[in-house]
Amino acid sequence: MSTPLFHPSPPFDRAGLASALRRLAAQNIWVGTSSWKYEGWIGQIYTRDYYVTRGRFSQKLFEATCLRQYASVFPIVCGDFSFYQFPSKTYWERLFHSAPGDLLYAFKVPEEITVKVFPKHARYGGRAGEANPSFLDATLFEDAFLGFLEPYHRQIAVLIFEFGTFLKTVYTGPKDFLRDLDQFLNRIPHNHHYAVEIRNPEFLCRDYFDCLRNQGVAHVFNEWTRMPEIHRQMALPGALSGPFFVCRALLKRGRPYEEAVRMFSPYEKIQDPNPEARQAMRSLIGHARETARPAFIFVNNRLEGNAPETICAVVAGI
Repeated sequence: MSTPLFHPSPPFDRAGLASALRRLAAQNIWVGTSSWKYEGWIGQIYTRDYYVTRGRFSQKLFEATCLRQYASVFPIVCGDFSFYQFPSKTYWERLFHSAPGDLLYAFKVPEEITVKVFPKHARYGGRAGEANPSFLDATLFEDAFLGFLEPYHRQIAVLIFEFGTFLKTVYTGPKDFLRDLDQFLNRIPHNHHYAVEIRNPEFLCRDYFDCLRNQGVAHVFNEWTRMPEIHRQMALPGALSGPFFVCRALLKRGRPYEEAVRMFSPYEKIQDPNPEARQAMRSLIGHARETARPAFIFVNNRLEGNAPETICAVVAGI
């Protein structure tokens, strides 16, 4: 009886990926991941021996120092952590000193600025379901967020305002939201690249794209549960008229976040390829090249199961 042939997976080409990403960065096209502290990437991006103390893997050491090794492959990273808090001056100092000075960052602006009514979720405690008095507060944004980032200005590629899904009881349509957003953008200093990510498909109208373009702000092409796929967003009138491009490939349309976590953790390999999302990112890279505009593209583990492998597939041959 013949023995079945075993075809092991090819080793992860860390050096090849780093080289491809450097070539793209030289064209002002920056590709990285959403967050970085994933043990599932050990053997791909990370080397286990670097994080062993007294003969045992140290998760604490890994989380505190792995950004340095991340930066030897990726030229940019998106920090999602800042969505949930206003990081302190000490936190920012520790973060920026934990990696080489040429690593670029994207940060999500704290939800304290972008949530109009706090969701009815346990983590909001007594504020759940209540109106947020800090919604689009330009002074708070400057004092509690921008001010602490000023010493690291040259390393900040883009700041992202992520707006969760607005209920009809909050905004009946895009008109009032765009009025509030426009007023806010008029009040804040335009000394950074800003991008807006929305989760209401009906807000993807010409007025929305015009508002962002007039403010010099980018739309975030986001692959997410209840949004049109990236390639459909790109096809909308005015969608590609921004001064630069931002993309966050987060979740396959129709798949809840919790389901993706259950399916893909601990994010060691691709488990559900998404060829349409990959091609959309390649198309955005092509458009950035053709128009000589910067592009910032971020891939999440929960898109396919392993962000580094997804990025390898996206940049292969381009």
